Amino acid sequence: MPRPTSIIASLSVSIRRPLQASRPQRRWLSRDSLISQGTKTPSPPAVSGQKPKSPYYFDTGYALYAKRPSRPFPPPFLSIPSRSFSDPLSTHNKSRDRRPYVNGEIIRGITNGDDAVLVSENFIGANDGVGAWAQKPRGHAALWSRLILHFWALEAERDGKVTSTAASSSQPDPIAYLQTAYERTVEATSAPSEWKGTTTACGAQLHHISGESTTEPMLFVTNLGDSQVMVVRPQSQEILYKTTEQWHWFDCPRQLGTNSPDTPKANAVMDKVSIREGDVVLAMSDGVVDNLWEHEVSQSVHDSMHDSGSGSVDMLHVAGELVRAARRIAEDPYAESPFMERAIEEGLAMEG
Repeated sequence: MPRPTSIIASLSVSIRRPLQASRPQRRWLSRDSLISQGTKTPSPPAVSGQKPKSPYYFDTGYALYAKRPSRPFPPPFLSIPSRSFSDPLSTHNKSRDRRPYVNGEIIRGITNGDDAVLVSENFIGANDGVGAWAQKPRGHAALWSRLILHFWALEAERDGKVTSTAASSSQPDPIAYLQTAYERTVEATSAPSEWKGTTTACGAQLHHISGESTTEPMLFVTNLGDSQVMVVRPQSQEILYKTTEQWHWFDCPRQLGTNSPDTPKANAVMDKVSIREGDVVLAMSDGVVDNLWEHEVSQSVHDSMHDSGSGSVDMLHVAGELVRAARRIAEDPYAESPFMERAIEEGLAMEG
């Protein structure tokens, strides 16, 4: 079987009560070549140092595997290193900073091939960029997937003070946040810095509902396309929730960007999911869900959470094991997979 048409990306998240001190971010390459892992994606220091406003937060870990390297972002999002001191001083000065910027802000998240992921204490997202844009003039799907996720996270942060109580119906509006993110990405990639691309989008925002004497966590899940958010209860291996794929036709998902008729306002779907401490939330690109059936995802989460035997759970390990399981199937030309099954149903001859 050929490798999946998009990058494997998995974010495994567990609901826990907040700690007194913030935990350091970690990111490294695992012993498996080309698999990168971490606990949170980088964010500006001012954001990293903020105390959570909610009594709940995500205990996080992510793992990524790309079938091809990420392309550098073009100017003005990334400053090209100067070749001599005769170049403009501003270019020479910025050439030491390899972090991408938009509107003077560091672009949140990280890029993985053509995909983008973002992991924070109350928001996770996985956007699957359409790699075919790499063959088009001024095509850059990775830029689109990353910018939409960046602006989406900004909108969620700015509305982070919204709370729900028994006397108030005030709640987050993730579809509105995604619509704003889409519009700002269109603006940022228009002339004179025109770049083309499309991406799916899926994300989960952690919120809470407060009553007179209780506070309960609530997950706001938003999806457009064929990436997936899944909620698993490891103790019983029960799948509490998963998003539904959105396709125009087989292997052509709904997507945001150049020449696409889809918009968040018209096509994105948002669900509220009641969860509890200890539940696991996963945001996955189709590189995972095309290769693993849902019971295999649930089994991987359950097994990896009990690997240590010490009672403590390392979400970094959970995410890594899930990506490794999907990668094994993707690289096995004789393996059966959900993607193969759907292709056969469409009348396409396919193995693996």
